[in-house]
Amino acid sequence: MITVNADGKIMVRRCLVTLRPFRIFVLGIGFFTLCFLMTSLGGQFSAKRLGDSPFTIRTEVMGALESRGVLRRMSDMLELLMKRMDILARLENGTDFHKGDEARFPLDRFQPAAGLMERIQAIAQNVSDIAIKVDQILRNSLMNAKMGDGRRDQCEVPRDPKYPDCAGKVEWMRARWTSDPCYAFFGVDGTECSFLIYLSEVEWFCPPLPWRNQTSAPSPPPPPRAQILIHIGFLTEESGDVFSPRVLKGGPLGEMVQWADILAALFLLGHSLKVTVSLKELQSNLGVPPGRGNCPLTNPLPFDLIYTDYHGLQQMKQHMGLSFKKYRCRVRVIDTFGTEPAYNHEEYATLRGFRTNWGYWNLHPSQFMTMFPHTPDNSFMGFVSEELNQTERQRIKSNKVGSMAVVYGKEASIWKGKEKFLAILNKYMEIHGTVYYETQRPPEVPAFVKNHGLLPQHEFQQLLRKAKVSSQHPYAEDFIGKPHVWTVDYNNSEEFEAAIKTILRTQVDPYLPYEYTCEGMLERIHAYIQHQDFCTMPTPPPPAKAQSPAMQSPPSPLALSPNATHLVWSPSARRDPNSWPPTDSLQVWLSEGRHACTETCRQHGLVCEPTFFRFLNKKEVFLQLSITCDSTEYEMNHLYPAVAENVHECYLQKEPLLFSCAGHNTKYRRLCPCRDYREGQVALCRDCL
Repeated sequence: MITVNADGKIMVRRCLVTLRPFRIFVLGIGFFTLCFLMTSLGGQFSAKRLGDSPFTIRTEVMGALESRGVLRRMSDMLELLMKRMDILARLENGTDFHKGDEARFPLDRFQPAAGLMERIQAIAQNVSDIAIKVDQILRNSLMNAKMGDGRRDQCEVPRDPKYPDCAGKVEWMRARWTSDPCYAFFGVDGTECSFLIYLSEVEWFCPPLPWRNQTSAPSPPPPPRAQILIHIGFLTEESGDVFSPRVLKGGPLGEMVQWADILAALFLLGHSLKVTVSLKELQSNLGVPPGRGNCPLTNPLPFDLIYTDYHGLQQMKQHMGLSFKKYRCRVRVIDTFGTEPAYNHEEYATLRGFRTNWGYWNLHPSQFMTMFPHTPDNSFMGFVSEELNQTERQRIKSNKVGSMAVVYGKEASIWKGKEKFLAILNKYMEIHGTVYYETQRPPEVPAFVKNHGLLPQHEFQQLLRKAKVSSQHPYAEDFIGKPHVWTVDYNNSEEFEAAIKTILRTQVDPYLPYEYTCEGMLERIHAYIQHQDFCTMPTPPPPAKAQSPAMQSPPSPLALSPNATHLVWSPSARRDPNSWPPTDSLQVWLSEGRHACTETCRQHGLVCEPTFFRFLNKKEVFLQLSITCDSTEYEMNHLYPAVAENVHECYLQKEPLLFSCAGHNTKYRRLCPCRDYREGQVALCRDCL
């Protein structure tokens, strides 16, 4: 028992002195506990945003155990405080502070401690209640997440007729999803739902899952200028770069000249260009995912157009996966010699035995862009030649050598078998050539040919300007003609000699077609970019099976011309404002046997326009031309639509990709879509600009 004396008073006072900091300490602990409680729970109560990956299918509840642990520790701390306060209270009850007046004063000072204990006890109870509620919330959240996971792990393959390939693709994914790491990159983890999410949101073989968030950002407005990727595949290391080493050895320098003109023209037209000459650059710009090329691109294609060659086309197909099929309508293939539809359609070419190293791409034939307008089935890209002013023209005429011929053939193999032809030419003119060889003159080149070897462009042009004769090709025959171009059968010696004598007596001025000027090429490329759209295809022809009367095709928009020789667009027919070339330029002619549509149209001063075949591919057109059809069949044939007159059988085209201006057969007379063209610009009709 503590006695009341001076020392005791000091002892009591010491006790009081130590009690005050203790009370402050307890209050501080309570305040700190509340703050800690709010901060801890605040972090746990605030909902975490789901990850950006489209395949995050689990709710994030990783903090659940952490939260419950924090609350338990807080409750334990408060319980410990209460025990210590209880010890203090028992200590108070065991003293005789009640003796004397002086002792009662410190006793009154202890009264707030009881209230503090009650408050701490209430806080502890609240924390305990909160812990229970939080525990329930987290348990429910975890249960819901597991239920959601269970639902997502138990996805069923939808049976939607709009997605007939869905079930087959899911089956393939079950067996092969580990064959390429790109599938895991897109979130595929082997579950049924991850297959369906991938096949509906990355690829497009399955319908979207109803529980997935389908909101997407609106499509941005079209840019004021085209975003264009230019991938020159033949210069890439992966293609072997077979061109560059041969440039100075008789190789295809013309292709590089054309690419330079294409780059310059697109830049001058104000478009945004990205040029790649390596596979790594191509993959980076396209957004190719990691893997072996089985998955689509990671993002929508950022380019409106892609200009490439056959090497680049092969590289894109290999690395773009399914996106190649989706975006190939934006590709333009720089194809020097062109690809006719019969060689472009893989199934048809294979069945007919049409063998080629560059075909079978199943593109729209107009996506192939040529150096010369070999066939109107392809688009004529061209290049730019130097324009001469009047002074330069006069200088060329004054320097012309009347008895000099230039034969263009950089490789010796081109000269093989031409000795007889060259010998006749050598009787009247001195023959010059530009054949490349390293050590000794190749035997294919006759000794009387004065060979200059490979020449720079300027020197070669000077050589041509001196010459009276130079060899050309069908474009020059069809669209330039006499007196600048003479077409002869060099196997017919008399005809050839007569032509040479006539040429020697003829004076001509230098001539450059408008389409090979800078302005002509810019005009043509601009029209292509503005109007060519291979992503929105016209309605395909009806199926081959017979149609019911209710399913008959609409009447023909064509009408017989005033002289009843051909069909034109009917004045009463509705004009499609999106049709390019405009339908007003259309004329339909029936070919003779052994004539392709290219020849038929040229005979009437027109060019064949394959875009218009869709208007001809109807039985009514045969009737309008007074053609008797005992039967009408839809088949795949690059000569159709056509009629076999001897048996009165009419044939319509089943496959739009096989509409072709080229090709003929003595059995058929073809329906040919022809149009007018601008003087010096065969690729464009008169109203195409």
